[in-house]
Amino acid sequence: MGGDMERYQRQMMLPEVGEDGQRKLRNARVVVVGAGGLSATLLPQLVGAGVGHIRLYDDDEVALHNLHRQTLFTLQDIGQPKVLSAQQALQQRNPEVQIDAMQQSLSASNMQQALAQCDLVIDAADNFAVTYQLSDACMLAGIPLISASVLRRQGYVGGFCGGSPSYRAVFPRLPTSAADCNTAGVMGPAVAALGAMQAQMALSVLLELQPSPLGCLVNCDFVNWHFRPFRFDQAEEPQQAVPFIDRPLLAADDCIVELRSHEEAPVSVAEGVERILPQAIATWQPPTQQRIVLVCASGIRAAQAAAVLAQRGFNQLAILAANRP
Repeated sequence: MGGDMERYQRQMMLPEVGEDGQRKLRNARVVVVGAGGLSATLLPQLVGAGVGHIRLYDDDEVALHNLHRQTLFTLQDIGQPKVLSAQQALQQRNPEVQIDAMQQSLSASNMQQALAQCDLVIDAADNFAVTYQLSDACMLAGIPLISASVLRRQGYVGGFCGGSPSYRAVFPRLPTSAADCNTAGVMGPAVAALGAMQAQMALSVLLELQPSPLGCLVNCDFVNWHFRPFRFDQAEEPQQAVPFIDRPLLAADDCIVELRSHEEAPVSVAEGVERILPQAIATWQPPTQQRIVLVCASGIRAAQAAAVLAQRGFNQLAILAANRP
């Protein structure tokens, strides 16, 4: 550890860190999903702290409209894969840290492999469909998950799974709106603040500091300047959780229900789908022996249709968000 002393001196001075804590950080393996606004602050903080191995997933490229909040990138990065630009910028900050740049999105079919042998998952994708999938996978594997979301001037950050309740226990129902930064806008400093809080929660989990951020959620309102933490250690897991799947996980005997009109989606996710508009789900007579896969753009209409079918006693359900990873 001698060579690390000067770089990490100020944090190693803390009695809760020291040499043992620094060794924990150096040996940690962290998966970060998303290389955008949250990660622009999150990743330099992890790298600066000496987290030894980071596997970064993102399939997007840098665009000019990213730069006001995705401050890890410069004008020279426009058009380049975000993970590769991030990898280069981070290794210039700390070459001792290994950054694996995975130029792909995570989805249900590759989730288990992506999270293998990691100590912590950080959800910086700010995409509710990804968050639910990550939470399901982390809950099953017993891996801690730090997730954040920010829109306009408000957001939250929380620690889930890893022995604490899952994201579904706190948010059992999907949002009713698909609004995101692309459609509703966002302030850069709000994103940076949430990214920094994710980093602090992540380091606290890796260092096993108490009280743990797992089982804690902090709501951040930069409109009215309210910051409200609450613990959800005793939150109950939903009895019926409809999973997200992707196209590779479709089975030959699935009943695939396309909830989008022909005008919205001339081509669906597979051949032979049933096209049923959401308002007709309440009176539709589904098959009783097949899994019903509900398809829409974001997952919101599919989740609402799944709730209607579940109330009618149909439990073999899945959601496929066609425009999401």
